[in-house]
Amino acid sequence: MSNNSSITQFLLLVFADRRELQLLHFWLFLGIYLAALLGNGLIITTIACDHHLHTPMYFFLLNLSLLDVGSISTILPKAMANSLWDTRDISYMGCAAQTFFFVFFIAAEFSLLTIMAYDRYVAICQPLHYGTLLGSRACVHMAAAAWGTVLLYSLLHTANTFSLPLCQGNVVNQFFCEIPQILKLSCSDSDLREVGLLLVSICVAFGCFVLIMLSYVLILRVVLRIPSEQGQHKAFSTCLPHLTVVSLFISTGMFAYLKAPSISSPSLDLVVSFLYSVVPPAVNPLIYSMRNQEIKDALKKVIQSVVCQQE
Repeated sequence: MSNNSSITQFLLLVFADRRELQLLHFWLFLGIYLAALLGNGLIITTIACDHHLHTPMYFFLLNLSLLDVGSISTILPKAMANSLWDTRDISYMGCAAQTFFFVFFIAAEFSLLTIMAYDRYVAICQPLHYGTLLGSRACVHMAAAAWGTVLLYSLLHTANTFSLPLCQGNVVNQFFCEIPQILKLSCSDSDLREVGLLLVSICVAFGCFVLIMLSYVLILRVVLRIPSEQGQHKAFSTCLPHLTVVSLFISTGMFAYLKAPSISSPSLDLVVSFLYSVVPPAVNPLIYSMRNQEIKDALKKVIQSVVCQQE
């Protein structure tokens, strides 16, 4: 293959060669996907229906659940179809679309987690200014800025990646289309535009990471000064779900992209990519609902109202 025009489809990696294992993976993926849709859907519905949850923290949580639904929906349906029908192909445009949406949802989620860290910082460190700094208009503007900026970033990244000449075949060493694997098919070792975008990505991601860590350092300083143990516990409990989600998101992503080449293998890469791309969207609703009594109470009200309407 000499260039992009001769490529009409890409071949993705499969999780197993045996038909029985492929069907097992299909049912496993289906269960995870339905659990993710149910969990995130319940959080979205609960926050939207309960006016007591119309606060900045839950507004951002609703946005996070929307991103989780989009992220897992970009990856798993195609993986399920390939496992069910014993295929591994994806069209050129389908691969480009999957790359765009995956970059968009992952980058938007990291941006939103950074905003949520700022929300927790203001709530705990500057509670008297919370209504001013995080009013409804300010929250909408921050969320819109995150979505809009990431949309432009994803367009530039995807367009630049798929404009490169591809002459190293059409086999993507991943179960979905992602930029590092597409770049391995490029005719040249590197491209100045792509290197520039990658450097910008690393700088932005590192900046978001520093802001999140700085927020929690400042939060920790304030919490440790609270005289009562009950007050400290309450402050920590509001931060723990977000900190857990951030830790899961960053740790799986860093291990996937920064692990040593010596321990890299196709099977390990497949498992690690599954962990950072599929597991977080599926478990985030569980993390946020387990220790959040307000979510639990609001969810019970929504379920009770639905049951009463059916009766």
